[in-house]
Amino acid sequence: MIEDLALVTGLGQEMLTKAFVVFLRVGAMVSLLPVFGEQSIPTRVKLGVAIAFTAIIVPAAPTVPLIVSLLESVSLLFAETLTGLFLGLMLRLFVLAIQIAGSIAAQSTSLSQLFGGGGMDPLPAMGHVLVIGGLALATLFGLHIQFAEFMIHSYTMVPMGNVIPAEMVTRAGVAEVGKSFALGFTLAAPFVIASLVYNVTLGIINKAMPQLMVAFVGAPAITAGGLIILTLAAPLMLSLWVNALGQFLIDPFRGQP
Repeated sequence: MIEDLALVTGLGQEMLTKAFVVFLRVGAMVSLLPVFGEQSIPTRVKLGVAIAFTAIIVPAAPTVPLIVSLLESVSLLFAETLTGLFLGLMLRLFVLAIQIAGSIAAQSTSLSQLFGGGGMDPLPAMGHVLVIGGLALATLFGLHIQFAEFMIHSYTMVPMGNVIPAEMVTRAGVAEVGKSFALGFTLAAPFVIASLVYNVTLGIINKAMPQLMVAFVGAPAITAGGLIILTLAAPLMLSLWVNALGQFLIDPFRGQP
C-alpha cells in the first residue's frame, strides 16, 4: 500500500514538473499570440487560456530532461521561456502586417492623420476594422486548434530544454519581419493604386484648370472611394491574411535553411 502510494506520488510530481515546464513555453507564447494576446484581453483571462493550452499540450509534450543541478534548472526555465517568446513574436508579426495594411490604406485615402500613431490610439478606424475582422475570421476558422497543433510542433522545431540557435533567430526573424511588411503592403495595394490614380488625375485637372480648387472637389471623392474600396476589397484582404497565417502555422519558417 505504501509502495503504491509512493509510486503514485512520484508520478504526480513528475507530471506537475512537466506541466510547469510546458507552461513556461505556452504561457510566453499566449502573451503574444493573435486574439489571445491582445492588450484588450485581461491578464486573468490570458492566464486561464495559458493553463487551458498547457493541459492540452502536456500529454503530447516530450519528457522533461533529467535535472541534477540548479544551473540546469535555470537553463531549462530560460530556454523554454525564450522559445515561447520567440515563437509568439513570430505570430504577432501577422497582426503587425494587417495593422500596417490598415495604416497604409487609411493614409492613402486621406482617412488618417499622417502622424496619428503618436497618440493614445495608434491605429486609424480603417486599421481597427481590418484587425478586428481578421482576428474574428481566423477564430471562426479554428485558430485555437491551429495554435495547439503549432505548440505541439514547436517541440519538434526546438526540443525541450534547448536554446534556440542564434542563426535560426537571425535568419527566421529577419525573413519573417520582411514578409510581414511585404504582406502588409500587398494587402494595401488596392488603396495605394487608387491613391496614385487619384493624385495623377488631380494633377492633370489642376494643370488644365488652375483657377479651380481641385483639392476641395477631390477630397470627398477620395474619401468615398476609399470606403468603397474597403467594402469591396476587405473580404479578399482578410482571406489572404488568414491563409498566410494558416500556412505559417502549418509550415513555420518555410524556405529557411
